[in-house]
Amino acid sequence: MRVRAVVAYDGTDYFGFQRQANGPTVQAALEDALAQVTQSPVAVVAAGRTDSGVHARGQVVAFDIADWRHGLDDLQRALNAVLPPDVAVSAVEEAAPDFHPRYDARSRRYRYTVYNAPVRSPLDRRYSWHIRSPLDVGAMQEAARLLLGEHDFAAFGRPPQGTNTVRRVLAVGWGGQPPRLTFDIEANAFLYRMVRSIVGTLVSVGRGAMSVAEFAAALESRERARAGPTAPPQGLCLIEVKY
Repeated sequence: MRVRAVVAYDGTDYFGFQRQANGPTVQAALEDALAQVTQSPVAVVAAGRTDSGVHARGQVVAFDIADWRHGLDDLQRALNAVLPPDVAVSAVEEAAPDFHPRYDARSRRYRYTVYNAPVRSPLDRRYSWHIRSPLDVGAMQEAARLLLGEHDFAAFGRPPQGTNTVRRVLAVGWGGQPPRLTFDIEANAFLYRMVRSIVGTLVSVGRGAMSVAEFAAALESRERARAGPTAPPQGLCLIEVKY
């Protein structure tokens, strides 16, 4: 049986989602929990390989189990009983045998949180980027609207595989209430570090270091050197994957 699960995690103490040899990962935590519960090795595939320090509320994974004799609710409870406190399975369901969480996805939505205040907030430090200087949210919103539609986003990232850097942004915009500003973006797919690069560049616009016209020129240039800095990982969260 192929199982589709929605997973939430605090990525602070993980070296990203994908299993690797040099540190703890979310994939390893999930696979270790599955092995413990099912008494057999289970491989997990995910909709996206979030980077070190990046969080998720709606990561989607899939895995196959052969000899589970209980219900899926029992499987969810058993996994959450043995997973570390910073990882949880929020939903499980049976999936089609050929379901793939990455290749079947229609779009993904990310949210980036900026804490914009003169003094840092210790309670927000794990989940936001602290910006001390005032930000022109109107200018940031104007620049963000330029991202809508299909563009070559080479200025903001590189493809995880191949050479295609064209992506289609379906929705984008700034929201939230000061001091917590949120940037939401939904696209058919993303380049490596694309959201963080976009946020870093939009913050440059908000600080007055870059004009909206210069932001547009950076997008059109397809040159990473024309864009702003890459925002730190802790403000980023994978909110939802749509199928």
